[in-house]
Amino acid sequence: MEPNWIRTRSLLDVALVTVVSMIGIWMAEVYLSMLWNLDGRGFSELSHRLPYWDFTNLWAGSRMAIDGHVAVLFDVDAYRAALRAMFSPDLQNQEWSYPPSILLLGVPLATLPILPAYLIWTVGTVLCLWLAIRPLKLGAALELAIVLSPAVIWNSVFGQNGALTTALLIGGLAVAPRRPVLAGILFGLLTIKPHLGILVPFCLLASGNWRAILTAIATAVVIAVATGLFFGFDVWRLFLTETRPLMTAIMEAPYPQPYQYNAITVFFTARAIGLGVAAGYGVQAIATVVSIAVAVWLWWPGRQVSHQERVALTAVLAILATPYGYTYDTIGLAVAVAMLAAMTSRPPRLILAVCWLWPFVGHFFTWGGYCVAVLIPLFLAAWMLFSIWTRSRKTEVSGEPSMA
Repeated sequence: MEPNWIRTRSLLDVALVTVVSMIGIWMAEVYLSMLWNLDGRGFSELSHRLPYWDFTNLWAGSRMAIDGHVAVLFDVDAYRAALRAMFSPDLQNQEWSYPPSILLLGVPLATLPILPAYLIWTVGTVLCLWLAIRPLKLGAALELAIVLSPAVIWNSVFGQNGALTTALLIGGLAVAPRRPVLAGILFGLLTIKPHLGILVPFCLLASGNWRAILTAIATAVVIAVATGLFFGFDVWRLFLTETRPLMTAIMEAPYPQPYQYNAITVFFTARAIGLGVAAGYGVQAIATVVSIAVAVWLWWPGRQVSHQERVALTAVLAILATPYGYTYDTIGLAVAVAMLAAMTSRPPRLILAVCWLWPFVGHFFTWGGYCVAVLIPLFLAAWMLFSIWTRSRKTEVSGEPSMA
C-alpha cells in the first residue's frame, strides 16, 4: 500500500517531468555528439575507436584478465602501454582503479566486442536502477525522471558504474527491513565501489538488522574468494600495494586537475578553495562524522520518518560522507528530488529542476572558478532533514503514530 503522502500527479507535474526529461535527453545528445562521433577519426573524439573512458577500463582490463595478463592491471605503465596497443597510440592516460572483484562482472562483457558490451552494460545497469527504485513507490512519472536524469545520462556518457552502485545502495536500503538477506547480498556486491557504502554498516547497526549485516559480510567474503580463485589471490595484494596508493595520489593531486572539475565531495571542494590535503581531510572528516550521526538517527527504531524518506536521505548523505565522488555518482540526488516532489504539498518546481539538472551544469561553475558543486547535496540533505525533524516534533507533540 502506498504511503499517504504519495498523491496522484497533476497534469502540470506530469508535464514538468516530461519537459525536464526531454531536456536531459537533449543534453545527452549534445554531449554524445561531442564525445562519440563515428567518422574517419574513429568512434570517440577523445578515445578514438572505443566508448569514452571508464567502460574502456572495465572492458580492456577484463580482456587482459581473460588472456592471462591480470597483473598488467596493477602496473600503470604496462597497463597504459597495453591499452594503446589494443586501441590507439594516441589514447590518453588511463588507470585501472577498481577492486579486482569487479572483474567478475567485466569478464562476461569482455567476451563481446566493446560496443555491444557497452550497450549491454549501460542498459542493464539502468534497468537495475529502475528495479531498485520501484519499492519506493514514487509512481511511473517520477521513476522516468530518475532513469532519464542528467546524473544517469552523464553516467552513461562516461560508461561509468554509477547506475549499478546506486541500485545496489538504494535497493539494499529499500528492502533491508523486510528482506534483510537480499539487502545483505546487495550491500556485499557494493564492495566493487566500497567508498559509496560508508554509511551502510551504521544504518544496519542502528536498526539492529543483524541478518543483513551477516549476509553482507558473507557475500563480501564469497566475492573476495571467488575473485582469488578465478584470477589468483595475488590480485588483492597488488590492489592494496599498487592500485590503492595510485588512486590516493590521484585524489590528493594539487588542484586543479581536469578530472577534478566533475568532483562533488566536501574534500574536493576544500581543495578547490585552497586548503591543503590535511585540512581537506579534516573538513571531510567532519562531514563524514555528521553524515554518520544523521544516518544513525534516521535508522534508529521509532523515528517519525517514512522508510522512503530514510532511504532517499541516506543516498544523499552517502555523497557527503565520502571524499571521492564525481557527478556520475550522484544519481541518489535525483531520487531525493523525486521524493521531495512527491511529498511536498506545493513543491518549488524551479528549485527541484535546478537540483535535478545539477550533474550536467555543476562543472561549468567549477570551470569558471566557482567551486559550488557540493552545495546541492548539502542543500538537499538539509532540506530533507529539516522537513523530517519538524514533522517529527509536531507528531510527538500531537501524539500521532509513527510513519516508520
